Amino acid sequence: MELKGRSISKGQVEAEVIVSKAPISFLGGVNEDGIITDKENELYGQSIRDKIFVFPTGKGSTVGSYVIYGLAKKGILKGIINKECEPIVATGAILGKIPMVDNIDISNIKTGDRVLIDGNKGIVKVFKN
Repeated sequence: MELKGRSISKGQVEAEVIVSKAPISFLGGVNEDGIITDKENELYGQSIRDKIFVFPTGKGSTVGSYVIYGLAKKGILKGIINKECEPIVATGAILGKIPMVDNIDISNIKTGDRVLIDGNKGIVKVFKN
């Protein structure tokens, strides 16, 4: 399945996805090792390491941009797909050179699916498990 969205950060990556149904803050919601630490999130305790992270939108502090950047520098976060991107997540993805696309109906993507993000064209290809 191919979904057309809006390119936020250039680049291409293919990896398994992990999907949060709730918005997430990277400051206090994800630690420096890529573990979800937000106790209110259904992914609490799970890792985004080597995955494409799919979530509706970001929330919270501008410091979240630097958390995303740090995850990119450590090679932990491979890509981001949002229903609606906001400036904090966009800034972190661009600084970290993490391929990112938004304006995607994320209800079509499930944890464990394999996905190709083409941040150059704003396209997400979903390969169902």
